[in-house]
Amino acid sequence: MAYAEGVFAVSDEALADANRALVKTTAWAIAIVLITAATLYPAILQLTRRLAAFSEDLLQSHLETVQILGSAIAKRDSDTSAHNFRATIVAVRIAEALGLSGEEIQKLIVGAFLHDVGKIGIRDEILLKPARLGETEFEVMKTHVAHGVDIVARTEWLHAELPEHVNAGMALLSRSNWLEAARDVVHGHHEKFDGSGYPRGLAGQEIPRVARIFAVVDVFDALTCQRPYRQPFSFEKSLAILEEGRCNHFDPEVLDAFEPLADEVYRTIAGREDVKLKDELQEVTDRYFRAGLDTLEF
Repeated sequence: MAYAEGVFAVSDEALADANRALVKTTAWAIAIVLITAATLYPAILQLTRRLAAFSEDLLQSHLETVQILGSAIAKRDSDTSAHNFRATIVAVRIAEALGLSGEEIQKLIVGAFLHDVGKIGIRDEILLKPARLGETEFEVMKTHVAHGVDIVARTEWLHAELPEHVNAGMALLSRSNWLEAARDVVHGHHEKFDGSGYPRGLAGQEIPRVARIFAVVDVFDALTCQRPYRQPFSFEKSLAILEEGRCNHFDPEVLDAFEPLADEVYRTIAGREDVKLKDELQEVTDRYFRAGLDTLEF
């Protein structure tokens, strides 16, 4: 048995050849990458811009659908779409003060528009009755929450009171995942903080936070706007009524967030029905729904 030890020295010529081969390979790799990028970039850019345009159109159609549907319900309830506009703007301000996430605020916006969508299933003699509802009539009126949940949650129609033409007309919209974002507000805006609300009798933190916010906004807007049967209440009286509902009707945390904003809200938003109101709402929806779309537009 034997072994040998040896040392191999690479010649200068071999090293030079290896370096030239490395440089050549690297140059070819860089050239291929640049040629590929130059070829594909315009196509990718065009596709990305088309994606941004399609996303913009789809988002706009969703927002318009929500606004139109909310306005249609308001008209049927002898109200105006301005109520939805005002309530949405104020609700977002409270949500921002409470530090809600962008996703929660999106749900709040859609829910504010569609909070009473279920009233489309309430008979006119009850919905439009000028006098106080009787006990049986009020029980029927309360079913508008269940109708609304059916519409936004894409479930089958379960309530006999829902008219046939409404069933057919809302079928396509009810299949939209996008409308389901409204569910927490639609289902919870008549709940009360002490558990005495309807339809589920939820209390405190059991009630979705977006619904607790909208409950305050909805009542404040109703108090400070003119109704066929009364003049709007003053700012002081409206705020006093909200305070009376602290901890029983309303979440005290939401009231604490709203009160510093209340005076400015009353002066600049309460009772308004002018066209600029819609522009202000558009700014709000753009801020929370269009964020990120501009990054697709190089």
